[in-house]
Amino acid sequence: LIECPSIYELMGCLDFKWQHIPRLQLWREHQDRDGKSTTMLESYCPEETVSILTQALSSNKVNYDGLEIPLPFNVEILKWAKETRRVLSSAKLPPHVKFYNIYGTSFETPHSVCYGSEHAPIKDLHELPFFRANYLYVDGDGTVPVESAKADGLNAEARVGVPGEHRGILCTHHTFRVLKHWLRADHDPYYNPVNDYVILPTMFEIERHQEKGLEVTSLKEEWEIIAVDRDDLDNMAGGKPLVSSISVAHVGDDQSSNEEAHATVTVHPQSEGKQHVELNAVRVSAGA
Repeated sequence: LIECPSIYELMGCLDFKWQHIPRLQLWREHQDRDGKSTTMLESYCPEETVSILTQALSSNKVNYDGLEIPLPFNVEILKWAKETRRVLSSAKLPPHVKFYNIYGTSFETPHSVCYGSEHAPIKDLHELPFFRANYLYVDGDGTVPVESAKADGLNAEARVGVPGEHRGILCTHHTFRVLKHWLRADHDPYYNPVNDYVILPTMFEIERHQEKGLEVTSLKEEWEIIAVDRDDLDNMAGGKPLVSSISVAHVGDDQSSNEEAHATVTVHPQSEGKQHVELNAVRVSAGA
């Protein structure tokens, strides 16, 4: 593939602040003055990759209809690719245009590439086009890593990751549901496309009463979180309920009034795609 014109567009962007820098790695054989061979794994960042590819393709040729045509690394195409990236990175949308980003996840996506191996190293860079590449993978849609897909450089209203393949994501029910929500078609007010769940309030109770100078307010809410194919919720299935609580107290500056609040949240194990959540809270205030 390093002979193809598309490589110039697909090379790692030099001025992007990568969380994980894409690298070109080579297992290379070196000989010392005594003719002794050693094998080393060399690693190159995007800026250094250009020099390696230039050397590897310096004498590269393709055979077309019996005619050998030189096909070295094309610096002019690389310049065009850099200019394309510069234009895209400086592009802005009009303020009245809303931008949303849906990107694919959950597929192994090539990120860095390695040629050769410890037992079959590269002796001459001109051999590089004939070596099979081994990839280091990250999360993405099989073609575009999540890190790249999220880097649109625009002021997005929302960015949503949908499990799906580079082209197949366009045909998934999940994608259409997110689009319908944003377009307010068949709008579900309880659906959250960013986290892909629906929260249904099933019960709400609030009580207030006073006795002996104390004002007591109690609140009880119950919700159901409905999700499909969500690994984080699936991990809670079959376990014990998760309970978390918090207590807060406040005394007035004049020491004549004080307040206390206690809250407990219970998350029950998932059952049939539903996650049941209970909130109980009590607030007690006392004044002079």
